[in-house]
Amino acid sequence: MKKTFKALPILAVAGLTLSAVAPVFAQEGAISVISREDGSGTRGAFVEIVGVVDENDDDMTTQSAAIQNSTNGVMQTVGQDAQAIGYISLGSLDDSVKAVTVDGVEATAENIASEDYPIARPFNVAWSGDLSEVAQDFLNFINSAEGQAVVVEEGYISVDEEAPAYEAAGVEGTVEVVGSTSVSPVMEKLAEEYQALNEGVTVNITANGSSAGMAAAQDGTADIGMASRALDEDEAGALEHQAIALDGIAVIVNNDNPATDLSLDAIRSIFLGEITEWEEAVK
Repeated sequence: MKKTFKALPILAVAGLTLSAVAPVFAQEGAISVISREDGSGTRGAFVEIVGVVDENDDDMTTQSAAIQNSTNGVMQTVGQDAQAIGYISLGSLDDSVKAVTVDGVEATAENIASEDYPIARPFNVAWSGDLSEVAQDFLNFINSAEGQAVVVEEGYISVDEEAPAYEAAGVEGTVEVVGSTSVSPVMEKLAEEYQALNEGVTVNITANGSSAGMAAAQDGTADIGMASRALDEDEAGALEHQAIALDGIAVIVNNDNPATDLSLDAIRSIFLGEITEWEEAVK
């Protein structure tokens, strides 16, 4: 039997003839959900803000989520999986992954400051009782114009645009800072700048999670704890605390994923496990 083939339609554009072009589809197939571990400040802030919780505010992240114990772990996993979606601190974002807009709003410092970008949180530090002289001086530096300039340079939002200039107190000693893996990159930059001004000071930073940081501040194994979320009621009652910066949480996908925007409702449903296919998420 002789087979016949139907010719593709021909388009005429500016005097040229072009074969019909196949449409470009959004990402398809099963979604790989990547989340942080229990105790992560980024996870705590994300599920609270996005609404991945039940009526008792308990975390309801889908049981199918792959768990990573660090920001870098999330980025590497999403960067290697075209079907993946995750979330990280905006200040840690690089070109290994792609941040989607949320309800059409890009995750930028300007949009966080204006409260147009919906997924944002404070970076907090906390301590128990009176700080040592050297730890207090380091905190003074963080709160100074020089310290807040570091915050801005690292891609975060200053909590005090009229902060006073730093005046070195001539102190010596060691400061132990423990906690959030999301806060630690900017804290490392702050420590670097501070130590350059105070040669007799060493600032040691241990990044092991927000909850661990708050526990270390309470039991005295850290001078200062770091949390990339608000303190819970017990922590706030036991510790002095303050915000040192504001940060957005970027929702990230693989660079090969054609999706560029997701609604907050879709993101919530993905992490609750209600939406499991990209075709359902990208409208």
